[in-house]
Amino acid sequence: MVKSYLRYEAQSTFGVIASPGGKAVFDHSGRLSITPALESVIVWDIKKGTQVARWSDSDNTAEVTCIARSPNGKDYAVGYVDGSIRLFDLTGNTVNVVLNGHRGSVSALRFDSTGTVLASGARDTDIVLWDVVGEVGLYRLRGHKDEITGLAFVAARGETALNASASGHVVSSSKDTLVKLWDLRARHCVQTLATHRSEVWALAVSPDARLLVTGTSDAELHVWTIDADKLDGATGAEADAQRWDAIGEYGVVRRGSSSRIVELQFHASGQYLACLGTDRLAEIFRARTPAEIKKKLERRQRRSREKSKKAAGSGGEEAELGAEPARPVTAADELTSFALVRTSAKPVSLDFDPADGDAAALARRGSLRMLVAQNNNALHVWSAPVPPPGKTTKQAQLPEPALLASVDMHGHRSEPRALALSGDGELVASAANGSLRVWNAQTGACVRTLACGAALCAAFLPGDQVVAVGTRDGALELYDIPAATLLETRDAHDGACWAIDVHPDRKSLATGGADKTVKFWALELAREGVRRRLTLEHARTLQMADDVLALRFSPDARLLAVALLDATVKVFYADSLKFFLSLYGHKLPAVSLDISSDSTLLVTGSADKSVKLWGLDFGDCHRSLLAHAEPVTAVRFLPGSHYFFSAGKDRLVVQWDGDSFQRIQKLAGCHGDVWALAVARHGSFVVASSQDRAVRVWAKTDEPLFLEEERERELEELLDRGLEESARPADDGADDGAEAQRAGKATADTLKAGERIAEALDLADAERRKWSDHADQRRRMPHLNPPPPEPNPVLAFEKLTPEAYVLRTVERVRAADLDDALLVLSFSRVLSLLEYVDVWARRQWNAPLTCRVLFFLLRSHQNQIVATRSMRSRLDSIRRGLRAGVSAQRDQIGYNLAALTSLKAEWEASATADFFDEDAIQKIQDSLVKKRKFVGLKA
Repeated sequence: MVKSYLRYEAQSTFGVIASPGGKAVFDHSGRLSITPALESVIVWDIKKGTQVARWSDSDNTAEVTCIARSPNGKDYAVGYVDGSIRLFDLTGNTVNVVLNGHRGSVSALRFDSTGTVLASGARDTDIVLWDVVGEVGLYRLRGHKDEITGLAFVAARGETALNASASGHVVSSSKDTLVKLWDLRARHCVQTLATHRSEVWALAVSPDARLLVTGTSDAELHVWTIDADKLDGATGAEADAQRWDAIGEYGVVRRGSSSRIVELQFHASGQYLACLGTDRLAEIFRARTPAEIKKKLERRQRRSREKSKKAAGSGGEEAELGAEPARPVTAADELTSFALVRTSAKPVSLDFDPADGDAAALARRGSLRMLVAQNNNALHVWSAPVPPPGKTTKQAQLPEPALLASVDMHGHRSEPRALALSGDGELVASAANGSLRVWNAQTGACVRTLACGAALCAAFLPGDQVVAVGTRDGALELYDIPAATLLETRDAHDGACWAIDVHPDRKSLATGGADKTVKFWALELAREGVRRRLTLEHARTLQMADDVLALRFSPDARLLAVALLDATVKVFYADSLKFFLSLYGHKLPAVSLDISSDSTLLVTGSADKSVKLWGLDFGDCHRSLLAHAEPVTAVRFLPGSHYFFSAGKDRLVVQWDGDSFQRIQKLAGCHGDVWALAVARHGSFVVASSQDRAVRVWAKTDEPLFLEEERERELEELLDRGLEESARPADDGADDGAEAQRAGKATADTLKAGERIAEALDLADAERRKWSDHADQRRRMPHLNPPPPEPNPVLAFEKLTPEAYVLRTVERVRAADLDDALLVLSFSRVLSLLEYVDVWARRQWNAPLTCRVLFFLLRSHQNQIVATRSMRSRLDSIRRGLRAGVSAQRDQIGYNLAALTSLKAEWEASATADFFDEDAIQKIQDSLVKKRKFVGLKA
């Protein structure tokens, strides 16, 4: 009989506020923060510091890299490490669209001003333009030689949502030191800026599309001017693309820091520019008004004349001749340093509050609000006061920027290195360098936060009210969880305290450290006034030959196993501390060990990537398993069984059968080295902490798991990944000279969609052929009256004709995957699909989808279709059917537009009120009235 197991599934993830690999943004109201959290996106209420929502996709395990806010205020584009892009809806907290077009990590996302076109850049050096409404990729722009670091749209005059994808320009920056200007109408690079000496890490375009600012690794900001007249005038065929100079050099602006730039962003009002560096400094620049620039230049010229006059002595004419001529305005004259914000850790991203979208709103609030995400798992909102209208910065005497709000209580500042579970499995304690946090294992809520040393190990003491923490400096700290206080600190070891374990009798504990000792501590109750508290009393010490890395008591309280730095494991009798066994075989030290519930098996995990199972009767090695691709960091037995879990630096938690020595399943999901592992008393869930600062919980389910099926599933995943690599077009690199190419990527989903379409075509062709043979038979032998054939069970169940069944199959393919799915079809199936397209066109079924399928097939198989003479009549029939269908669609759209225009005019007439100045109207009326003129008459 085949042995079955129970599967563990991911239940929850907590402890992550903002992952360092992505960029956080405000929502449209400035009240919420849309923040990357590893493979998920968390919506935080900044003022309350609480989690509002979590966005995730069950099909995704890749980490979030960047987020872009749509101008409509509800859609957000999220880019991932695997090159995919997902559009989430803030109102419904759901994923609407999945776009696949990049073969590298998405590094830049930007919506255009209408919110209908999305530009994305990635490490694969490509820029892809996406139609957000149609949920399809428009085209791919190639020209850069390294990762894309920034994108910005330069809108054309009169751009609307109807022509946004075919007009305007895009500016891109890359690590190849180049900045390129792309014409979206010609799909061509029209200008390249090659003056940077190092990688361009960020760019920003002012809201009025007049200034372009780029940032590199030096201490200067490079500023350029964008000539809108040249851009709009150079789009015709009469202009030579190689001589366009719409972007001109404006000058450089000195920064207050010499570190690499992380991000550049203009405020929506265009008055301020934020520059974020890697040295914990955010610098804000202010754009001077034309009057201020003129005043500054006049002051400079006056000083120059005074200086030249002083140098020339009393000769006034000579002084006038030696005066400095007026020089043009540069970027340093327009942009001036305004404020400095010093963050507590290395910043990752910066975003201005979009609620202050214009100068009036900014003046009412009186300050700039900035969201800064840091690499220490924290979010900060800073407020920088701005001068009121009509006053300069000196006249206003503004205070320094202040920290307005922060979200930092829901995660560690550094990676948690130790985990401990309470006896009832309700609480999880995670300890890191500087903090100890206690979590609710079911909800993931942080119950307590306490300051501690550099923690290396932790354990709940009897009663689950106190947590003992061993630190890197050798201290043993006791924390009272209900009171959230430090009870006492003991200098347990001269070196690091690497291991801690509570005795099964719940009356003592043992610690092991780098001072080559194992110390035993008795748990006592000390009286403090009217109350008593738990304290530790040193009982005895066991001297070892080398540093102690791990230790564990056997559940029957008979043995004590100690792992040493010399790659051996020593086993002692727990009561007398007499030596019992010496276990050797690891090539590198064992860093973790555990003993099964029946005290018969010992499992050790080593830095040599192996896990060994030992018998505690004679010390024999039952089996050595190459468990991980990287060093093993933790092993734990499942209570009541010989199953055990192992964790390693390969980001995996693996379950094993200690009797059959087989791998049961892999628990993936961590995005960093797994440092600690804990198993609930009854094996209902497993907890792991990793380098990504996340604490993950996998819960046991009722779903049975069979080893053969699990191996087959793993092989299928490997096969899918191989198919994705082999499914790339054969001519992918054959046309490297073309700057504009098809936007799309073959994935396992597109391959499966193509297979479904092929199966639907085969089924429909067989059904039509069967009915065609039946019709021929009736025509040849009408006197026999042959019975009709049995319909296909699938079509009979769906109650669909073959043509409708093929159409429904194509409709069920996601719009973003349709093009790549059609590429899977062979040419014979393409000819068959064109027959159904002819039927759809004549019957006017889903005209937009029909046109899209037809045009893509014609573009992809043009040469073969032209060479097939029998296709001419088919294409003529399709053309006639499509003309009638498109004409009907055009008439319907025109009718709807006219109705909407009429409704708009009617609403405006009823909702608009006119205000009149009665005094002015009276004056006008009086001036129009002819006054009576008195004329004197003489007799």
